[in-house]
Amino acid sequence: MRNSTLPSEASGAAESVAPTPAPHVARDRLDARAVTLVFLLSACWGFTQVTVKFANAGFQPVFQAGLRSAMACVLVFAWCWYRRIGLFERDGTLWAGIVAGLLFGVEFMLIYVGLDYTTVSRSVLFVYAMPFVVAIGTHFLIPAERLTVVKVIGMTAAFIGLVAAFSDRLSLPSQSALFGDLLCLLAAIAWGATTLVIKTTKLAVASAEKVLLYQLVVSAVLLLPASLLFGPLIRDMTALTVGAVVYQAVIVVAISYLVWFWLLRNYPAGDLSTFAFLTPVFGLLFGAMLLSEPVGPRLILALALVATGLYLVAYRRKPVALKQAAGTGLPD
Repeated sequence: MRNSTLPSEASGAAESVAPTPAPHVARDRLDARAVTLVFLLSACWGFTQVTVKFANAGFQPVFQAGLRSAMACVLVFAWCWYRRIGLFERDGTLWAGIVAGLLFGVEFMLIYVGLDYTTVSRSVLFVYAMPFVVAIGTHFLIPAERLTVVKVIGMTAAFIGLVAAFSDRLSLPSQSALFGDLLCLLAAIAWGATTLVIKTTKLAVASAEKVLLYQLVVSAVLLLPASLLFGPLIRDMTALTVGAVVYQAVIVVAISYLVWFWLLRNYPAGDLSTFAFLTPVFGLLFGAMLLSEPVGPRLILALALVATGLYLVAYRRKPVALKQAAGTGLPD
């Protein structure tokens, strides 16, 4: 899942219209509770791609992505019904929501298929190139979010890191892994495009839950039929592979994203987003520990450069409204 202010999964995810009023922020700095929660969320999102890799053994990747979106739809709709959050009023967001949902679906199709070829440790670095796509896009589309010297330094560091990751043969499981790496990099571009659509249309003033549901509903409608073109839907379904899909739908989409929304409502979004660098760190660690993925020195260097770049791009960003963060704060 894809936000994309970054937590993002989404998630990732993470998203020019006239400026909207800044949201009420109950606290002006992160306390111990917020730091603990965002640390746990980063670990959760870093673990997500490990669960995708597990689930790919039991489910065809595109079918798995569509199934996750469909299951999460039910849970988020239930949450909206419980909280009496309006979803169906006419607010001019329909077409932008459909475009965001299509991009979201393409993003996850690329990630899930990519993980059939490459490792979690490598894929997480390429997927988290998303903030740099957004930084470049917002520089041209949103006057208030111009590139700064610090951001350019961060983007340069991350670019060097991606080059290092592509050139690392010690952690390359096979030549076909480069194809998976490329798919994950394209997914980052799709995630960034989703974020820009959300930030520059009326979706920017829609509720976070509504923006999330646009992405989940449209991606489910896109991916489930499309999965019929990618071979058998079931591979070797076991309790582990089923549990991995349930984890993604329930823990990642339905629970962790709602916790993230709560954090955005109560703490400065800019401070929260500086923790984005933790997610690829956790992704690489979990891939190495749980999947015994090879980690060469260049991959470690790449991780350091990408994490540093993420931190510099997010550092001291102005707080962003929750509705703007909805498409950018949902990691994968």
